[in-house]
Amino acid sequence: MILVTGATGNIGSALLRELRVAGAGPVRGLTRDAARAAFPADVEAVEGDLAQPAGLKSALDGVRSLFLVSGVGADADVLAAARQAGVEHVVLVSSMTVQTHPHLAPAGANLAVERLLKESGMAWTILRPTQFASNTLWWAASIRTQRSVQVPYADIGLPAIHPADIAAVAGAALTEPGHRGRTYALTGPARVTPRQQVEAISTALGQEVSLDEISREEAHRQMASFMADDIADAILDLTGGDVNDELLRVRDTVSQVTGAPARTFQQWAKENAAAFR
Repeated sequence: MILVTGATGNIGSALLRELRVAGAGPVRGLTRDAARAAFPADVEAVEGDLAQPAGLKSALDGVRSLFLVSGVGADADVLAAARQAGVEHVVLVSSMTVQTHPHLAPAGANLAVERLLKESGMAWTILRPTQFASNTLWWAASIRTQRSVQVPYADIGLPAIHPADIAAVAGAALTEPGHRGRTYALTGPARVTPRQQVEAISTALGQEVSLDEISREEAHRQMASFMADDIADAILDLTGGDVNDELLRVRDTVSQVTGAPARTFQQWAKENAAAFR
């Protein structure tokens, strides 16, 4: 039995499809509201909240492999509950920042969870993706209402990854031999700047979307209205203020693990154009 947490999210929902195509056997999807979960017909929907691991006992019953995204819930308690339930293998989504910006607080938190997993006694596979293509959904409201985007560092490109490619690698790790004890750094197939992302969204919509490059200070002011100052600073460092060769590097890990090329941002934009209309 495989349990996919965050099963309605960008990665989890794609992973359920991957496992179904792979004929992975019994699969459960964890969600806060099973009645509203639109899972594939052969996926068992179970209710649970990673922030309340004490309530995960029934969801973990009989589970041998667990897919977990770091930082969503009480990770230490979730891993302890998984170990107690007899889970044998955990595929953890961590972050590229563990190796590119270990001094940042979010990276330190991810590294701490990686260490907990490695010390748990369970087999492990760690995925370290870079910036998600789906992060551009932050622009959706502005594009829908104003057909414009305000961003700093408009011409600094990162190799953003399609969440479905993270899911594809996770699916391989959960169903194929040879992935236990491995750490995979994951990127998209090419660097893509915010300006190029806006152009791709414009093309997908068939409508012009303008880009207004703003200062770091203005971006921080906007972000600080809905997140902590240190988190805003970390995001701004990672999207242009403190990039390095390791963060900018394009890797072929997705194709090596899955046998298929990594998806482009342009493909993600076409698939998700409705979110910006």
